[in-house]
Amino acid sequence: MFPQTHLYFATRLLRRTSDAVALGSVFPDMVITPDVTWNDTHCRGTELYLHLARDRELREFSLAAVTHGADPAGLDYYGDKSYPPYPHGFCFEKARPLVEQTVAACRVSPELGWWKAHNILEMGIELRLGASGRFGLALQQGFANSGLIARLAERLAGFLPLPGDEFIRRMREYPSLVDLSPATPGSLAEKYAVQMMKKHGVCIDTPAVAGLIEQAQNLVVPDLERFFLFSEQRVAAVLRDLPPV
Repeated sequence: MFPQTHLYFATRLLRRTSDAVALGSVFPDMVITPDVTWNDTHCRGTELYLHLARDRELREFSLAAVTHGADPAGLDYYGDKSYPPYPHGFCFEKARPLVEQTVAACRVSPELGWWKAHNILEMGIELRLGASGRFGLALQQGFANSGLIARLAERLAGFLPLPGDEFIRRMREYPSLVDLSPATPGSLAEKYAVQMMKKHGVCIDTPAVAGLIEQAQNLVVPDLERFFLFSEQRVAAVLRDLPPV
């Protein structure tokens, strides 16, 4: 999922927002590097919680990060991996009708089509949840909290193979790669173009991608709240079952 969606979901579960919740909700996507893998950030949620939970503010950060990840199962697990009774996550299942158009608009090989279509689907959700600007503003405020970021860099240096100064650099860079404005199809497509150029060296058809994002929003509307309720109930149980500290 995209950042404003992750903060929306964390807020549903934690019943509050703060700079720590905002940063924690997107932390698993922020610090992936050649030395820090997706598994490092998405599949060590309980370890992260135990590493930080004695500090009240950092505990909020860790809980928000758990709502994001895949192990224990958070939003990305149900969005990407598994959404019973379907064989794949919600975003992959809902993206099936968009694959062929996505290959053309993103100028990628057919092998990447379903993955990129699931990104388009996620942006359709982001469009729906980010249009007000509320969650984008909360994220911007979190990224402006240099004191909290410095504390996190110090504490996480022993948890991830990432020096503190590199962590801070990633935190500063991340907002430029994502859309934290009140989301529109065009603003999301423009940021996706930056990501695609950075990751694949591909110049996408930005207007065509914007059109696909609108289609994706229409595809998810009938089932989106049911998906969030399903995920919320299960992630709430994960949070209740975290070990005592």
